[in-house]
Amino acid sequence: MANLFTRLKDSITADLHEALDQKEQKNPVAMLNQYLRESEKETEKVRKLVERQHQLKGEFTREYQQAVEMAEKRRRQAEIAAQAGETSMHEFAVKEQQEYEGRAEKLKAARSESMEQLEALERKYEEMKHKLKDMHLKRMEFMGRENTARAHHKMNRVLDDGSDKSYSRFSEINRYIEDLEDKVNSAYYRNTFDSRMAEIEKKVEHKQEVSG
Repeated sequence: MANLFTRLKDSITADLHEALDQKEQKNPVAMLNQYLRESEKETEKVRKLVERQHQLKGEFTREYQQAVEMAEKRRRQAEIAAQAGETSMHEFAVKEQQEYEGRAEKLKAARSESMEQLEALERKYEEMKHKLKDMHLKRMEFMGRENTARAHHKMNRVLDDGSDKSYSRFSEINRYIEDLEDKVNSAYYRNTFDSRMAEIEKKVEHKQEVSG
């Protein structure tokens, strides 16, 4: 049963990856935009981790300095108590000095480790920022290619003389222009003919009146 579920899961995963691959081939810019959004989210997470690590390093530094100062303070107090013959106070000061010195050593090691972690995070963050910039540039290149391809495709549809559809479209336009020219010329001729006939009629009438 477990093997059946494993095969089913693998099959679904493979189908999903195939669908994503097909989607990426059909619309690479959309997929790149999705990758960009995901990468930007991850980069933002790393940025927050870097800030947190900076704060942590600062806290380790402050705690370490305080422990060193307190260890030094207790050391001086132990010397004074010994000189004054205050045995119990001397013992307490020595014990406190040792506690602070041990704490300082631990804090020093933790601070050093946090600094190494911070450097690693900062390197990762810088790499991710460069990757984002490269992806933004890649998206611009894709968009430029896509726009050019679409423009060429549309121009080819219009300019392709071998296309029956394009030829039919141009033929329809030519016929329309020719019909329009015929109508204009015919209307002009009719108007001209009527004007000339009116003049001839006037001349004929005038001759008839004179002769009569």
